[in-house]
Amino acid sequence: MAEQVAESGAAATDGEAFDPAEHARSMVGYHYRTEDYYEVGREKVREYARAVQDFHPAHWDGDAAAALGHSALVAPLTFMSLVGTLAQKKLLQSIAEGYDLSQILQTDQVLVFQKPILAGDQLTCDVSLDSFKTVMGRDMMVTKNIVSNQKNELVQTTYTTLLVGRSGEIDPAIAEAARNIVMLGATDTGDTGANEHDALSTPQQHEPLIIEEYRGRPTQKFDDVNVGDELPSRTVRLTRGDLVNYAGVAGDANPIHWDEKFAKMIDLENVLAHGMLTMGVGGGWISEWLGDPGAVKDYTVRFTTPIPVDTHKAAEIVFTGKIKSKDEATRTAVISLGATFEGKRIFGHRATATVQLG
Repeated sequence: MAEQVAESGAAATDGEAFDPAEHARSMVGYHYRTEDYYEVGREKVREYARAVQDFHPAHWDGDAAAALGHSALVAPLTFMSLVGTLAQKKLLQSIAEGYDLSQILQTDQVLVFQKPILAGDQLTCDVSLDSFKTVMGRDMMVTKNIVSNQKNELVQTTYTTLLVGRSGEIDPAIAEAARNIVMLGATDTGDTGANEHDALSTPQQHEPLIIEEYRGRPTQKFDDVNVGDELPSRTVRLTRGDLVNYAGVAGDANPIHWDEKFAKMIDLENVLAHGMLTMGVGGGWISEWLGDPGAVKDYTVRFTTPIPVDTHKAAEIVFTGKIKSKDEATRTAVISLGATFEGKRIFGHRATATVQLG
């Protein structure tokens, strides 16, 4: 793989100028598989649950988790984002030649759950570039992450849509300011500690993942839920402190989420809440209504409107939902999700969650 990258760069030198888009397009299908696993700690589950204001008992209390059939604390729905970001970063460092990885905008997130993540799980990520296209002059990448555990069981599949900016499109003074603000090492693209196994490859032959049907123990019953029913709304407040805490817990070093001076350097009026923070808060709201976080089958969001957070005033987000459809064969329902800030939609119209009903 390193030879292929070197050859593409040489070709650009000898002939036409290097085209980052063409290079990225040629990388569709290449994988990065983590050789080391991420071990899910019990306190990390609680720390992340606190960061996204998810107080479902299964995230906090072993007995509450056991009552739902779980052998350990259950991770919140978006917990995988902090794990997958590590693998995705290494993938992008290899395939996004000619792009400025400090200028990434996440637009869509799809989470497909096969079974819940539990404290003590040892998670392995196989992340790949699933697709690449140019939309209205912006380059768009979709990464796919297949997550398995120590039992070789499929746990989760995620798709992340990113708009990426090319190197040279950002003011060098702004890039330097960002490097001087963030935690040292957070944006280092040099020595990542990768070993000889940490390289891109075509899909390798691994033992087929075990795929088991998992239904959970939801308290919401299929016969009690009707199409058109509305979920109880929930209003959540986010402060600057919440943004700083989430940045640390999730490892998101982007200063637009916590440094007002930097945000104004790039023509933002204020710092902005993380998209995955708002998705995480929404996930806790779904779990609370459903009764069991492990009974969520998928969760999809398109981020449309950013949420500015003032210094001395919390931002209030209102989450709403309606039963869009039911499937008697699987005893599942699709929830159409809404999230607004000051009357503006922050989730696109296609925001949904599929849930298992009792």
